[in-house]
Amino acid sequence: MDSIIVKGGTELRGQIPIAGAKNACLTLMPATLLSEEPLTLTNAPRLSDIRTMTLLLQSLGAEVQSLNDGRVLALSSHGLNNHKADYDIVRKMRASILVLGPMLARDGHAVVSLPGGCAIGARPVDLHLTALEAMGAELELKDGYVHAKAAGGLKGGIVDFRFASVGATENALMAATLAKGTTVLNNAAREPEIVDLAQCLRAMGAQIEGEGTSRIEIQGVERLNGATHQVVADRIEMGTYMLAPAIAGGEVEVLGGSIELLGAFVEKLEAAGVSVTPTKGGVLVARKNGRVDAVDVTTEPYPGFPTDLQAQFMAMMCTANGTSVLEEKIFENRFMHAPELIRMGADIEVHGGTATVTGVERLRGAPVMATDLRASVSLILAGLAAEGETRVNRVYHLDRGYESVETKLGACGANIERVKEE
Repeated sequence: MDSIIVKGGTELRGQIPIAGAKNACLTLMPATLLSEEPLTLTNAPRLSDIRTMTLLLQSLGAEVQSLNDGRVLALSSHGLNNHKADYDIVRKMRASILVLGPMLARDGHAVVSLPGGCAIGARPVDLHLTALEAMGAELELKDGYVHAKAAGGLKGGIVDFRFASVGATENALMAATLAKGTTVLNNAAREPEIVDLAQCLRAMGAQIEGEGTSRIEIQGVERLNGATHQVVADRIEMGTYMLAPAIAGGEVEVLGGSIELLGAFVEKLEAAGVSVTPTKGGVLVARKNGRVDAVDVTTEPYPGFPTDLQAQFMAMMCTANGTSVLEEKIFENRFMHAPELIRMGADIEVHGGTATVTGVERLRGAPVMATDLRASVSLILAGLAAEGETRVNRVYHLDRGYESVETKLGACGANIERVKEE
């Protein structure tokens, strides 16, 4: 098991390339289950979660080849021979539930283990299940597995989500492409990753309207074709590296993403006194003068402030001028990074879903523990601004969503290295 050691106090200068979006790619990969023809994904990220999804699809009989040093995924589901997604794989990653809708839509039956993933709240799958029931699926929960049947295939229906769930919207969207008749998803999530999925499905022959809005309408078709699709840039990785020079000082050009993907986040960054300038290749970020200013943040579904950037933004607020209030409205139990930041000298008080952060002059390096994916990188960012050495332990979480953090930050002058835990 690896650790990452950061020695703070160095300003960052250089360029950081942004990979394809983890959350988009993990949704696009199960789309192969909808067709017997090949699906090719370009701009794929090289992450442990992608490897986990690869293993899951292969366990179902799909073929997955990693090409061009992992940047291209060639998938084919012409020979599916298993419709059970086993617990041993599914427990590692919540996105595994996304094989349920496609298998059910294509073959009329599926058995999928209830998923695992980061420990940041219950994140129940009931919205996925009620959406499929609205399309005529018969579901039974037994021994930790969802047993799903749709005799004669799924049928179009009206799905009213009680809140805008990204995963449930994705599962329902894929399932509806092969359902008989028209399906309407109301209060659908609007994230760029859902738009990306819809564009891929449309390239495969699906009939979809309204992606990117809260109402998506899908007219089912008899079959889908193969396609080649480029994975959208990872807006969460982009936002994370935009925060790096804001925390450590300096100037970094983040390459390959668009600030249109991060409107609410960019507004908060600029309000804190950080310069954000679009460039031909991406966006240039620089801390203007001295410490940033405290800014309040409330996480919201897209296009609001992303919950997946809350931990990283908190790291910046730890050395801001003044006091900020961060309110988490998406997931409960998502302030587990706060006690670790406090070990580094941060002044943070957590009450339920609200964290109050009073900025200090300087953080101090300390040994800290990564508790989940985004918490991992927030501690690395905090280490960039800390006096002395910060050792972030248990960074296997990090490798689920960030590719070569130490290489990307190191190329901009950060004193950072990965070591084997003793």
